[in-house]
Amino acid sequence: MQHLSKLILGLLIVVTLGCEAEQGNTQTPPASTPASTASESQPAPKSPPLPTPVATNFVAGTHYEVLPQPVPTSDPSRIEVTEVFWYGCGHCFDFEPILEQWAETIPEDVVLVRNPAMWDQQGIMERHARIYYAARALGVLDKMHKATFEAMNLHKNPLETEKDIAKLFEENGISNEEFTQAFHSFGVNSAVRQAEARQRGYRTQGTPEIVVDGTYRVSGRMTGSHQGMLDVTDFLINKIRSEK
Repeated sequence: MQHLSKLILGLLIVVTLGCEAEQGNTQTPPASTPASTASESQPAPKSPPLPTPVATNFVAGTHYEVLPQPVPTSDPSRIEVTEVFWYGCGHCFDFEPILEQWAETIPEDVVLVRNPAMWDQQGIMERHARIYYAARALGVLDKMHKATFEAMNLHKNPLETEKDIAKLFEENGISNEEFTQAFHSFGVNSAVRQAEARQRGYRTQGTPEIVVDGTYRVSGRMTGSHQGMLDVTDFLINKIRSEK
């Protein structure tokens, strides 16, 4: 009985929460290894495992959600793939290199954009959203996007205050004056408000999530893994393209 209790406790410890309200661990489970059928006297040579086929029969309500009210996209001539993220989310940090690699392969009629998540009551996530839009306004988005992710997830800097954020910008070559002007500019204020409104329209329940063409919401909880999110995204891109 004691052994059984320890086993159950061990299984419970494995279950982890992500950076979101409902989404669980988005890591891909290891593939099982088939049992060998070779005889002891004549062992069969080892062969590489077969690739796991990507499902193409994804189902609305199971693998993705159809939004009740589509959210307008910035460029109707292209299929817009939006990542909803938060710099303090470890799952978003892990997803970033996978998403970047995927983005290098997308065709001309698809565009990747990002939308910072904001739902905390203290306003910290709103300040983090300002990092994204201030960096974009200053022309240093690529540098600051990476630096912010690393500061929060590798160096455990919570960037809770504007002073902390200003210091990070200064460490990356942006003066305090330039940072302050951009951080509180009309353009950044407007971009943050619009991002928050889009997030509500996306019915965001966690991070990271993907919204395809303002119509379909995809999460790791629904797809089972980070790669699963992109597999469903590719499926939806093809679906939208064929319908157009």
